[in-house]
Amino acid sequence: MKVVLKKGTMKNYFTTEKYLKNFLKMSYHKDDLLLKDLTYEFITAFEFFVRTHAVKKNDPCANNGTMKHLERLKKIVAWAVKNEWIDKNPFIGFQLKFKRSERDFLQVNELAAIEAHEFDNPMLQKVRDFFVFSCYTGLAYIDVTELKPQNIIGGIDGTKWIKTSRAKTDTSVNVPLLKPALIILEKYLSEKERPIRETIFPWISNQEINRSLKIIAEVCSIKKHFTFHLARHTFATTVTLINGVPIESISKMLGHTKLSTTMIYAKVTQSKIGSDMQILQNKLDALNSNTKMKAV
Repeated sequence: MKVVLKKGTMKNYFTTEKYLKNFLKMSYHKDDLLLKDLTYEFITAFEFFVRTHAVKKNDPCANNGTMKHLERLKKIVAWAVKNEWIDKNPFIGFQLKFKRSERDFLQVNELAAIEAHEFDNPMLQKVRDFFVFSCYTGLAYIDVTELKPQNIIGGIDGTKWIKTSRAKTDTSVNVPLLKPALIILEKYLSEKERPIRETIFPWISNQEINRSLKIIAEVCSIKKHFTFHLARHTFATTVTLINGVPIESISKMLGHTKLSTTMIYAKVTQSKIGSDMQILQNKLDALNSNTKMKAV
């Protein structure tokens, strides 16, 4: 499956495999098990094992992480059933119980604080630029790092657009460039050393970016769990949804195939609800005013 699945997905499957091997050694005292010996009891015991035996020291698997490991095992078992290697699916009756987590994002003032801060450290400055660019385009880390000059096109409206495909799902993405993103883009397109590389932005590992973002958050006094993906949530919520961009348009720009996926990213915040209700109140006031005038 290496030619089909992305590197990150393969890495996740290997981690699930590691959990299974450890489980077999500790619970069954063997390195392997016949498919026909898979039972519902095995599945529930494996779930408990994943929750209580971390692969990485002091890094226990939370509920959703545990469910992802069970989900991968479930896919492989279903494949075995389809191939008629086993008669009964041990996952029948077992429910994957994911907890919907609240997706954090930057408020307007927090994003402004990061944009306004100039860092003396070249690495922090580059990471700041990448992050802000993602906040105004919604591109994931891998899509920003793989962005090339040919992905920037002129739109029919005379503005510049990003036209690319998501590395994760191969879904096409078309995003008009807002001014803050355009300024960063032009800065890196005009770099003297850029012709040496094919991509617009220099490559920085995801680990290095996330480490730098924690420093940036501390410098800007932002007390939030900072990862690069926070920028994608910020685009969906603070930059677009709160400013009245329809959820359908946001979904297209994020490269989602289902609107329900976008709903997870794009929170309807209190300020958005207040704004919408104020518009409604104004309409009701105007309607009441017209009704009274007609009555007179």
